[in-house]
Amino acid sequence: MNVLIIGSGAREHAFCWKIKQSKKPTNLFVIPGNAGTAELAKNVNIPIDDFKKIKEIILKHKIQLLIIGPEIPLINGLSDFVKNDNEIRNTLLVGPSKNGSRLEGSKDFSKEFMLRHNIPTAPYKTFHQDSLKEGIKYLSEISPPYVLKADGPAAGKGVLIINDLFNAKEELINMLSNNKFGKSGHKVVIEGFLEGIELSCFLLFDGESYLNLPNAKDYKRIGDGDLGLNTGGMGSISPVPFADKEFISKVEKKIIKPTIDGIIKDGIDYVGFLFIGIIKVDDEPYVIEYNVRMGDPETQVVLPRIKNDFLDMMINTANGNLKSITLETEESIYANVVMVSGGYPQSYEKGKKIIGLDQNHDSIILHAGTKKEGNQILTNGGRVLSIISKSSELSIALKKSYNTISSIDFDKKYYRKDIGFDL
Repeated sequence: MNVLIIGSGAREHAFCWKIKQSKKPTNLFVIPGNAGTAELAKNVNIPIDDFKKIKEIILKHKIQLLIIGPEIPLINGLSDFVKNDNEIRNTLLVGPSKNGSRLEGSKDFSKEFMLRHNIPTAPYKTFHQDSLKEGIKYLSEISPPYVLKADGPAAGKGVLIINDLFNAKEELINMLSNNKFGKSGHKVVIEGFLEGIELSCFLLFDGESYLNLPNAKDYKRIGDGDLGLNTGGMGSISPVPFADKEFISKVEKKIIKPTIDGIIKDGIDYVGFLFIGIIKVDDEPYVIEYNVRMGDPETQVVLPRIKNDFLDMMINTANGNLKSITLETEESIYANVVMVSGGYPQSYEKGKKIIGLDQNHDSIILHAGTKKEGNQILTNGGRVLSIISKSSELSIALKKSYNTISSIDFDKKYYRKDIGFDL
């Protein structure tokens, strides 16, 4: 089977790694990919937002299945483009429509969706560029911490949690008037702060039926102790110890089923992954956000726990046949520690030589911001590598990942030393 994956991160490397374990003979292509995907697939170096060139690749390589990894091509309507083109419309597709992708593409849209379908979430108000004064006034009327969310996509960095009122007002001005997050921040959701512990729930949805995938917990902040700036994600753990059967039953009843029912009731064309970011507050679940894709860095610990043939799962999702799948999972604990470039998530340098990848490691190494030049692997992004290890005990899994990290080096490498500290 000829399969095309869109994206260049460790999530997409994880897709390749898992699909390559299928018994079905597969030819894999990735746009644009990285040095890790190049070992398993043919990388095609074209932009992920150039839909016409993506169509050319689908036709040239007779692609039968398309899996869209990142949010931007989904939000921009790649799924709709494929479905509406007579030459490629029969390509099997895993990735929701442009309308469905608004669940991630607009915080305001997703909050309205939750309100409409009685899905528990934090109280909120939305402000535009022309209602900045009202937004500043609203901040003065509520209690800290102040949660400011850019309405549009911001690579996981568009959420600000601020304790000081003056700083909160300044950041609101920066977002609405000073282009802090570009167009994504020209509408801002101000949310009530929820105190609790977070987890990530993942579903596969074929338009009618859904399948619960293993849950995970990620770590967004750059610094140990969950301090500093938000990032795309510095590590992840699966399964989540505090998400016991009783709590997951509440999540299913109060959040997952109403979400799926809401998508169907609203007539939203949705086939693909759905991420639900949940916070546990006094043993009750609330939705923080929806993502219309698999999370990164969570994918790197979720997929290794799935025993099923992942390619079969993708085909059955695209064909509307998820009812035929019974998920089998591994009970081991997986721990992912992300290695990043010095300076990330702000300015950082690329092109640093990575050494130690050719050693024997007791970990899965998945690439993100890497590229190959000659025989050398170089850094090519903020998040560079995901180091994933398993054990029956979290502490041992983490120790394995940190041991592997100690044997891999590049100039100014950085990683959090406390992943899983709160578990």
